[in-house]
Amino acid sequence: MKITGSIVLYQNDRQILKDAINSFLATSHKCVLYLIDNSPTDDLRSISEDDRIVYIFNQMNLGFGKAHNIAINKSLQSHSNDYHFILNPDIYFKKKDMDSMITFMEENKNIGHLMPKIKYPDGNIQYLCKRNPTPMDLFARRFLPKAVQKIFKKRMDYYEYRDYDYDKIIYDVPYFSGCFMLFRNSVLNVVGGFDERIFMYIEDADITRRFLQVSNTVYYPDAEVFHHYGKGSYKNFKLMLYNIHGAYIYFKKWGW
Repeated sequence: MKITGSIVLYQNDRQILKDAINSFLATSHKCVLYLIDNSPTDDLRSISEDDRIVYIFNQMNLGFGKAHNIAINKSLQSHSNDYHFILNPDIYFKKKDMDSMITFMEENKNIGHLMPKIKYPDGNIQYLCKRNPTPMDLFARRFLPKAVQKIFKKRMDYYEYRDYDYDKIIYDVPYFSGCFMLFRNSVLNVVGGFDERIFMYIEDADITRRFLQVSNTVYYPDAEVFHHYGKGSYKNFKLMLYNIHGAYIYFKKWGW
């Protein structure tokens, strides 16, 4: 079994990044991990000490999807890699969980895209299975005050699949978080990479939806990944604008 993975970097905390790198490299499978650095300097180059790591410095911020596509294209060009992992720099997991995911994919050839159970470091679950978003869903989650959001709680719970049991497998979820994605390369080759018109945010909704057009997707809770989850667009005006721009491209593509 040959796997590849990619992490897009941008001035990351070194210890948290090392946890993500070490989690992936703990696998017993043949692997290559691409570190695609969007930072203004290559200060993080020194973190790529393992010979299974390929460090690529972009000299500019290409955005999330376009940077990951550099690694995706390299993975697909070799024609010998079976799976590709999309990893955030703030995730970590155990070897047994990666093994469990790959075993499940090997036993279910119809699955093109898998997301495991995602938890906060304190063990609480992150509700990252979602239905296809509407403009109202995204607006309510991002801009409405918490007190007003309570009015839309039923709608938001439905959007986040809270009507399902997150301890059980859920098939054909149309929107998975980009913090951790496992792609089958034979399907990824058909689907293509991320939509590079989207700088960051909601490109994960777009690619999951495209996977579901040609294969099955699965939420697989028997494997767990921990995610620090910073919600950067809630704290940074520029990131918020990227969020809005990505949503415009998404809805223009899939319909309002």
